[in-house]
Amino acid sequence: MLSLHYPPELTGNAPYVGALATGLSHCGLEVDAHVGHPHYPEWRVRPGYGQWTSTETSNGVRVTRRRHYVPRPPRGIRRLASELSFGVRLIGARWGSPDLVLALSPALFSTAIATLRVRLGWRRPPIIVWVQDLYSLGIDETGEGNRIVAHVTRWVESRTLRAADRVVVIHPRFAEFVTGELGVDPARVTVIRNWTHLPAHPVLDGATSRSALGWPSDLTVAVHTGNMGAKQGLENLVDAAVLADAIDAPVQFILVGDGGERAALQIRAAGVKHITFVDPLDEDDYHRALAAADVLLVNEKTGVSSMAVPSKLTSYFDAARPIIAATDPGGTTASEIDASGAGIVVAAGDPAALLRAVMGLRGDSATSQLLGGRGRLYRERVLDARSAIEAFRNLIDSTLENRRLPTH
Repeated sequence: MLSLHYPPELTGNAPYVGALATGLSHCGLEVDAHVGHPHYPEWRVRPGYGQWTSTETSNGVRVTRRRHYVPRPPRGIRRLASELSFGVRLIGARWGSPDLVLALSPALFSTAIATLRVRLGWRRPPIIVWVQDLYSLGIDETGEGNRIVAHVTRWVESRTLRAADRVVVIHPRFAEFVTGELGVDPARVTVIRNWTHLPAHPVLDGATSRSALGWPSDLTVAVHTGNMGAKQGLENLVDAAVLADAIDAPVQFILVGDGGERAALQIRAAGVKHITFVDPLDEDDYHRALAAADVLLVNEKTGVSSMAVPSKLTSYFDAARPIIAATDPGGTTASEIDASGAGIVVAAGDPAALLRAVMGLRGDSATSQLLGGRGRLYRERVLDARSAIEAFRNLIDSTLENRRLPTH
């Protein structure tokens, strides 16, 4: 397995990569994970890590970490340089003689380099590319990069996915894009949904969790967790807090996590009393943060609709709390909220609508319990980890079997 991100990172792609590696190992496969050092979402290598190369065994998986360039802020050419530097490390890495390679996108460009290595190598093991984000859509929807950048990125993404033996995507809409727009053979595309990576546990008490975290007990607490990057468009939450200040609304917006835009967001929020920034939490306190929320927030930049499915959603569903998503009503995130029945969708970039939705749930415990319960049920019925790992195991087996079949 090749991935820029891996546990102990708690957000983004890392929990899924780690859970899959561990799950496949428990299925009897020998799994080697070639990964970066933990640095996300704060975009700095964590204390105790950062060696040029280090190897450990974790949950039955041999994990080799390689130092690469970590940009701060992670924008534009810096982000590209980060992925390319990891890709270069993978070129020179000793992989042994794997029966199959599974590579993650993101990071697209390091995966492209790894795919090229596999295709030009002597043994040429089959390769599966697991797509968590679509870069081509990302550039179009976030407006980052000019026409040349968009063209090159689409070409790289298309060539990389078409060169793979199989492509795994996390949502049916992704499958439509990679087949219809990037030219991947539909017979080689499989949809395997992300799952709730948090371990099974009872729903925690909200009041007890708030007390443990020191959060207010007399206000409606609206919590956003995870990466604070460009595509999240979290200026919308700051502006909603400004509106709450103006009318002294009984609500507190709490942003948990880190990312390339956090410093700018904190500057924008200077002097605003209805918003609080909290550093990334460990697993236990992350559980408490979700339980302490009256409302869990998903926010996407105006124009972002199809490039990604926020990884936080799986944890949100598990928490049995109502969700408010400020996003494109016709986009992938909105479709996931609609499918689960676990929340409310408001238009992206409309802080007044966001604040109204939060305040509309204040004191409406019946609706909140209904939405939260639907999310928990959706997590149990649709987002089951065992089913996803079994699907990956079956895909690996079939890919290896197809490679062994004679051709005529």
